[in-house]
Amino acid sequence: MARRQQPLKPGPFAVIGTGLPAGEPVDHPARWTRPHVRTVAITSGKGGVGKSHLAANVAVALGALGARVLLVDAELQQASLDLLLGVHPRWDLQHWLSGERTLEQIVLDGPKNVKLVPAGAGSPELAELDDYRRECLLRGLGQLEAGVDLILIDVPPGLSRTGMGIARAADDVIVLTTPEMPAFADAYALIKVLHERGLERAPHLVVSMADTSEESDETAHRIKLVAKRFLQLDLASLGSVPFDPAIARAARLQEPAVLAFPNSPAAAAYEAIARRLWDGRTIDPESTTAPSVKQRLEA
Repeated sequence: MARRQQPLKPGPFAVIGTGLPAGEPVDHPARWTRPHVRTVAITSGKGGVGKSHLAANVAVALGALGARVLLVDAELQQASLDLLLGVHPRWDLQHWLSGERTLEQIVLDGPKNVKLVPAGAGSPELAELDDYRRECLLRGLGQLEAGVDLILIDVPPGLSRTGMGIARAADDVIVLTTPEMPAFADAYALIKVLHERGLERAPHLVVSMADTSEESDETAHRIKLVAKRFLQLDLASLGSVPFDPAIARAARLQEPAVLAFPNSPAAAAYEAIARRLWDGRTIDPESTTAPSVKQRLEA
């Protein structure tokens, strides 16, 4: 029988050296470390732009390429990845945070090579994680990285404390926007705040819900131009996802679009984004240089 995990009560982390403070349990969060595998946070300036669809479909597309993916639903109040993948969690992150279950007990098997850490919905106490609980979550993921090549985290949109904290801790950040001005403005605001708070690497940009490739390219060009002019940031374009009714139809079927409608324009777009992530090539398709494996690990 699995040992009951103690609730994650707020408190300071101990500095890890050669040992633990006297009397500290061996499974205390202070002994954990953040993941060593590449971690990608997927976020957006506002909700309703297709962020969770992007996370679910890219994870499944990566799995089809042979990547072993841990997909984490950090939308702790409005979880949806379980619905998009068609899985039915018995337990979720709320049960882990309360100490009722271990992380290993709440992980679900999804489509090929994809495992899901599900979140609950409608829990006011999970609206924002304090620094301690957020750090526990990040370090807890490090306990699940055995047999994992990539961790994708669907974080809350906007300038939430939880979303910002997880994004800053990730190796890479993907910011999703649409051509609509409110989404465009909110995405830029998010990029600006992340930059001001010390994000080391420029976020990668994805444009969704564009009617044409020209509209998508124009949107990406505009936000990259503004970021370069006012923030001195060189944003990289990861790709775009066109407006496609197949996405909504797949959601109603509780399947990712890449499986439900593999020949749809949206599925092709998600798969192209997954290939760029998995190949490790320079994110910007216009660039001809690629970072070495060592550079990617050190970044």
